[in-house]
Amino acid sequence: MEFTKLLVSTENNICTIKINNPSALNALDTSILKELEIAIDLVENNSEILVLIITGEGRAFVAGADISEMVNLNYDEGKAFGAFGTRVFRKIETLSKPVIAAVNGFALGGGCELAMACDIRIASENAKFGQPEVDLGIIPGFSATYRLPKLVGVGKAKELIFTGSTIGATEAYEIGLVNMVVKPEELMEVTFKMAGRIAAKAPIAVKNAKLAIEKGLVCEAEDAFENENNLFGSCFSTQDQKDGMSAFLNKVKPKFNNR
Repeated sequence: MEFTKLLVSTENNICTIKINNPSALNALDTSILKELEIAIDLVENNSEILVLIITGEGRAFVAGADISEMVNLNYDEGKAFGAFGTRVFRKIETLSKPVIAAVNGFALGGGCELAMACDIRIASENAKFGQPEVDLGIIPGFSATYRLPKLVGVGKAKELIFTGSTIGATEAYEIGLVNMVVKPEELMEVTFKMAGRIAAKAPIAVKNAKLAIEKGLVCEAEDAFENENNLFGSCFSTQDQKDGMSAFLNKVKPKFNNR
C-alpha cells in the first residue's frame, strides 16, 4: 500500500506510523484519516507486528483537524466527519497490539484526541496539548469528551475543554495525560526502547492484558472479573505460557513465538 500522507515502516516487530503533512502541521483531514484507518487495519492483520508507534513529522504531532475542510459543513456532514474520526480512533484504541504515541510537538484538538486513543503517551519536552475547539464554535470530537475525563478526571477535563487552554508537557504529565516527558532528541529512542521491551514479552499475554483492561473500563465489576478470569485461563492454552513458565523455573530468558 502506497501512502501519500503517512510514513509507515516496520523494524524488529515494531511498526511506526508517522503523520506526514508538516506544511499543515499534520492537521487531520479526510484523506489522512482514510489512510490511517487502512494502516491500522494492516497492522492488525500482520502477525509479525507486535507494537505500534504513532508520531508526527516536523514540529507537530497533529495540530488539530483541518479547519478548512470543516468550515462549511452542515449538521449531517459535521456529524459524519465526527463519526468517521471516532471510528478510526476506536480502531486504534481497540487494536490487539499496544500503541504508543510519541508526541513530538503540537497535539491540539484532533492531535490530543489521537494521542488519547493510544495506550501509552510519551511526550517531548516541547509538546503542547489542548482542546481548543470552543474557540471555533464546536466541541471536541473523535471521542475526546469520553477519553479526557477518564485520563485526567472530570473537573480537569471540563477546565481544559471549557477554556480551550493549551498546556505544556510537564503539566500534561502532572495531570496524568502523558506517561513520561523526555528531551526532544531522546523521544524516539525512549519510545523504541519501551516498544522493544513490550515486543519481547509474550504477545498473546500482552493482547489479553489489553483486552482485560479495556473491558474493565466499560463494564460492571463482576463482568470485568469474569472477563479477566476467562482471559487469564485462555493463556494456559498457549505455548507461550508453557515456554515462559518453563524458562522461569529453569532460570533462562524466555523466547516467545506468539502461539
